[in-house]
Amino acid sequence: MPACRGSISALLLYDIAEETNLAELRKLLGSVAPVRSPEFRQPAPIYVRFEQAPVVEPCDSFRLATGESVDARLRYFDYGVVSLEIELHFQCEWDELIALSHRWIEAGEVEQRGLEIVRRHVNQIKTALIKPYQDWLDEAYYVVHLHEVRDAAGDLLNGPALLAQQGDELAQILRGETQNLSEGERKEVLSSSLSYFPADLLLVGWLAAVVYDTPQGAAPILELLEYANTQLLEYRRYDEILSGVLKHTYAELDRRGGLFSSWRLAREAKHMNRLRLEVIEITERADNAIKFLSDMFYARAYRLAAAKVGANDYRNLVDQKLKTAGELYHFMVNEFREARSFLLELTIVIILIIELIPVLKIK
Repeated sequence: MPACRGSISALLLYDIAEETNLAELRKLLGSVAPVRSPEFRQPAPIYVRFEQAPVVEPCDSFRLATGESVDARLRYFDYGVVSLEIELHFQCEWDELIALSHRWIEAGEVEQRGLEIVRRHVNQIKTALIKPYQDWLDEAYYVVHLHEVRDAAGDLLNGPALLAQQGDELAQILRGETQNLSEGERKEVLSSSLSYFPADLLLVGWLAAVVYDTPQGAAPILELLEYANTQLLEYRRYDEILSGVLKHTYAELDRRGGLFSSWRLAREAKHMNRLRLEVIEITERADNAIKFLSDMFYARAYRLAAAKVGANDYRNLVDQKLKTAGELYHFMVNEFREARSFLLELTIVIILIIELIPVLKIK
């Protein structure tokens, strides 16, 4: 009996538009909204769900160049991200699973085929996209879902036993490496673990995750891992937008000159502030896409995933740039107000001088 049974999934995510009209998309695809998503196994309050559940579109199975048959499905999020999951089922030994993980992460064929599929499907639902982007940002994340793991004697392992006995192999899988990692790197990888029951295990890395659970128990975890990566993608987009805005604003400040340049700065300040408020709005929409109770297992799992994939780092960058943009806006507005006050005062002085000239001539 093979030591491992489960599946490996590639989550290929693309930021394709500022927003997706999910109601219009459902009409185009002929799908209905789920009652609740994700479908949590552990007890969870009703508000632990997506505000607008993603629209799921099944895709046809296809074969990779290696001859492997894989399943696929698309999920469209209301904040303009589309996620393609490509899944391969396996029954194998640990060395084969390590090689499989390495090949999927490093080869690039899965990502290339995935992009072709997404472009083909997106072309068919263009009318549901609001402000589509010309250039797509993308992220790739890999999840190894272990349904069942057995030791050399054929006994089923629980989460702690799996971590203790196969820690080296799990670390290699998470990093996509075929060679053993250093002890320090191994400890770093294996420290990012969570369990709800003794039987299950979640290990999260920046590039991949390992989930040891039943299909029912793993399903919401897979959705949260996917959601964390959509957040990373969105924050990358906001960071890109704000970087462009700030670069343009600094250029305008450098070229200012003359009294009336402040009026031009006022226009630039208004434009920059409008973009800043738009970013704040879409950031809040993405932040509020799913609700959590702070001490829940799923909330902890999401926080771990968001920290590991880098979503928190990009969120901090966005917050810093929003703060800088706000300070620049106030500076530019104050410059305009001072210039306007000076001009008004100068105008009053000129009027007084003009009125005094006849009086001085009479004297």
